Amino acid sequence: MQTDNTHHLLAATRKRSERARARAAEALKQICETGKTATVSELARTAGVSRSWLYTQPDLLDLLQHQKAPNRTSMSGVVTQSSGASLRRRLELAHQRIRQLTDENTRLHERLARAHGALRAANQTTGPL
Repeated sequence: MQTDNTHHLLAATRKRSERARARAAEALKQICETGKTATVSELARTAGVSRSWLYTQPDLLDLLQHQKAPNRTSMSGVVTQSSGASLRRRLELAHQRIRQLTDENTRLHERLARAHGALRAANQTTGPL
């Protein structure tokens, strides 16, 4: 009868997982210090782990989200508001596009009605197909 050596495999798996978690935590700290965008892909690349493994680590994903949040708020000061003239121009272009689409829609409805009329007239003279 063979002895059960699965405890060795479990211990090796646990150590490998702990090392990967330590690399991921260190990589996240490094990403934040360098000012790179904190994404799952960047964290996986920097830590040398797979993205799929990261998605199975909810605590690391939470840390990643918390690291991303300050970057988003700090970037909000960089974004400027649109000027009134810019907003009016965008609105004008949107209304112009709506008019174009309305005209095109009307033309297509008319073509469809004519096609249905021609089909109906053809069916009345030759009978249904």
